[in-house]
Amino acid sequence: MLTAAAVLLSGSANRPLAEAIADYLGLPLGKAIVDRYPDHEAHVRLEESVQGRDVYLIQPTSPPADAHLIEFLLLADASRRAGARRLIALVPYFGYARQDRRDEASHPIAARVVADILQLAQIERLVVVDPHSPSLEGFFSIPVETVSVVPTLATAVRSIAPPPSVIVAPDLGAVRLAERYAAELDLPVALIHKTRVSGHTVQVRGIMGDVRGQAPLLVDDMITTGGTIEAAIETLLANHCRPEIVVAATHGVFVAGAASRLARLPIQRGLVTDTVLPGGDLPPQFEVVSVRTLLAETIARLHADHSSSRSIAAQ
Repeated sequence: MLTAAAVLLSGSANRPLAEAIADYLGLPLGKAIVDRYPDHEAHVRLEESVQGRDVYLIQPTSPPADAHLIEFLLLADASRRAGARRLIALVPYFGYARQDRRDEASHPIAARVVADILQLAQIERLVVVDPHSPSLEGFFSIPVETVSVVPTLATAVRSIAPPPSVIVAPDLGAVRLAERYAAELDLPVALIHKTRVSGHTVQVRGIMGDVRGQAPLLVDDMITTGGTIEAAIETLLANHCRPEIVVAATHGVFVAGAASRLARLPIQRGLVTDTVLPGGDLPPQFEVVSVRTLLAETIARLHADHSSSRSIAAQ
């Protein structure tokens, strides 16, 4: 699907996804060495010619976000210095997106800091999957393309969510996402009012919408510690929902004991995608839906558009 004028490169954050995308596109994954010196400094070496080629760099900034961010920057710099014609970044999971505003005067806007750093790598376009905050695009001066797995996950959910069902946003930040699921599935929406106490603990203040006798479909952009899902399920059960609870989230980060925490909850089925390479076992109720087709077709479209524009300019 792609010409020899394109090369796909990957860091260590999610190489299986990069390999799956390359396979779908009928290309070998570009050869690059990404390892560590004894003092844990990242070391990158390209073993693939990128001279005059368009480089598509696939690297989620998933945990450990800082290490994967540095790998991305070194791969981008190596590509530029080796003569890449154009550099497109595919960051399926954008770490630090939750820190998009200051809760206190002494806090940084970490999402903006990371955006500034990425732009120092001279990327020409950024592709992200279901970012946590819609304000992310405003932090960049380059084009940002957001692709969503909501239609894909909604299709998968349709066959496992028992009627009558209700879409549940576990916090205010997930309302827009819940509305998109509701549009796909033609279901009502309920909202749980949540306050985050710490990185591990949340507090629920109430629920808006009728969940009594309904089978909840909890939707979110990510699952990290599982605290938000746990608090939401406790609230739903207290409000007499049906026990057949389904969870769908784009990014399954699963840190700080999330897998064992979720395994104890009355979740009938759970869906996440492979934007993030799981650091350990998935909760037993969960399965993974791949985004390889979505991202591969995005790359193919971007490459075709750019190739066409070059052809027109040359005439």
